[in-house]
Amino acid sequence: MKRLSLLLGGSIIFFTGIVVGIVMTAKLQVDNRVYAENPVQEVRQEIKFDSKNPFAKIAADVIPGVVNIKATKKIKRKIEYFFPFEDPFFKKFFREFMPPEHPQEYETEVLGSGFIFKKDKDTYYLLTNHHVVKDVDDIIVTLWDRREFKGDEVKIAGKDQLTDVAVLSIKTKEKLKVLKLGDSDKINVGDWSIAVGNPFGFNGTVTVGVISALGRSHLSFGREQGPVFQNFIQTDAAINPGNSGGPLININGDVIGINSAIFTTMVRGNIGIGFAIPINTAKNVAEQIISKGEVKRGYLGVVIQEVDADIAKAYGLEKPMGALVVEVTEDGPADKAGVKEGEIIIKVNDYEIKNVEDLRLKITSYFPDEKIKLTLVNEDGKKRVLEVKLGELKEEMFVKGGVEKKEEVREWLGIEVKTLDKDLKEMYRIEENKGVLIVSIDMDGKGYKAGLREGDLIYRIGKIQINNTDDYKKAKQRYEKHTKPIPFFIERQGVKRVIAVKP
Repeated sequence: MKRLSLLLGGSIIFFTGIVVGIVMTAKLQVDNRVYAENPVQEVRQEIKFDSKNPFAKIAADVIPGVVNIKATKKIKRKIEYFFPFEDPFFKKFFREFMPPEHPQEYETEVLGSGFIFKKDKDTYYLLTNHHVVKDVDDIIVTLWDRREFKGDEVKIAGKDQLTDVAVLSIKTKEKLKVLKLGDSDKINVGDWSIAVGNPFGFNGTVTVGVISALGRSHLSFGREQGPVFQNFIQTDAAINPGNSGGPLININGDVIGINSAIFTTMVRGNIGIGFAIPINTAKNVAEQIISKGEVKRGYLGVVIQEVDADIAKAYGLEKPMGALVVEVTEDGPADKAGVKEGEIIIKVNDYEIKNVEDLRLKITSYFPDEKIKLTLVNEDGKKRVLEVKLGELKEEMFVKGGVEKKEEVREWLGIEVKTLDKDLKEMYRIEENKGVLIVSIDMDGKGYKAGLREGDLIYRIGKIQINNTDDYKKAKQRYEKHTKPIPFFIERQGVKRVIAVKP
């Protein structure tokens, strides 16, 4: 009996502990923000520099123009309780002690940086990142000397998600430091780079490194949607969370970029790989936001892919360059001007195109209805120049969907193809009506090694349009003895591209 009483008493204590623990856990909100303010008394010293140290001079000149941005936004989250028992009786028993599972609203903070880049009478304009002020409810801008602007004192002049650039404005009759914008087209790998900002809230932090690389693109930003247009400056100057929106400075003290992202490990710290938006890109966006309140961009109407060494050789180019047109949008600006599928765009006006991203950035630097000249080269190596009147780029144009894929021809390039029919259309979920489908491929064959894969739809080879296996045989007879790579126009999972195959 005594043992039974002890057992019952222990059980009551155990269950009571669980109830209390669950109740406390449900009602407590864990604040995992990093507060960067010094827990002891902060000592703000006057900025001094040694004339022999260029970095100290730049720091003294730049820091007063860099701001701390603290933004708040409301998030709703439904609380769900964990019950250690599956028994319905226990679930009902414990639920009586729980608050209702209604969504709870709480505030979260976003810490970032920014800098003053323009003055117009008593209005100062600040540059920062779109992701710093995205969907926020309130913004506090704090200067180096602790002056604050908040509430109605801070306006979002405009945001551009496609480049991750945002412009804020504040009004004051006091004189504030305005940073000088440089020319990001004139920087080189190996040049000094200085990052200034508020990593983890530590105001006025200066780090020094070099420009590690230029033109970085195709970066993934995890759950966050990164900018569509990517032409990042890579630097090893330490950039950490909170640096976003701050300036990247050259050795002359000019702003050459906006610190925007880092490549890091699970600990989310700096490992020497940071990325900044070129200031020339940001400058173009900011000028449109301030003058027009929105950003408008030119639109060409082509689907393009990179030119690799084999494709360059097939087209008679000395090196890989330009952007290869794999599809021309019907009734688009390029189509109306006469741009043909399979041509490589190597110049826009007098500007030589390096790659796909270079062309995209160049076209979008022009305004809708502007006229430009395109220099194109075809697979015979012949060049021509066309004038194109640009359209207007819309955000929804960035998503391209659709899929396409298809008697039997073997013995060439190690692939087997069939004419597209109803069964193949259904099997491979293809929307196109013409072409041949690769239904089998030898992994040791030339086709596979060049990049062709089972399921690829071939709709053109060189200059021959491929509607069926008869066309494919004609292409084989014409090109199988060629020594130069031959462009194969294919579609794979809805995306068109060109692969150069050497017969």
